[in-house]
Amino acid sequence: MEISVGWSVVLIATAAWNLLIWPRFWQRIAADPRSRDADGRATKFLTVHSVLIAVSLALALAVGVLGVISLF
Repeated sequence: MEISVGWSVVLIATAAWNLLIWPRFWQRIAADPRSRDADGRATKFLTVHSVLIAVSLALALAVGVLGVISLF
C-alpha cells in the first residue's frame, strides 16, 4: 500500500509539532512546585507527566520516521 505525498507531509508535520511542544511542556512541569515534595523527591505528579511526555515523544519520533519512509 502506498501513502500519498500529502499524507507523508501530514505525518511529518504532526511529528514536528509534537517534538516542538512536548519539551516545552516538560520545562513547565519540571518547574511546577507540585513536581517535588518538601525533601526534593519527585512526586507522582512529576512521574505521571514524565511518562506521558516520554511516550508522546516516542510516538512523535515513530510517526516522523514513518512519514519520511513513506516519501520513498
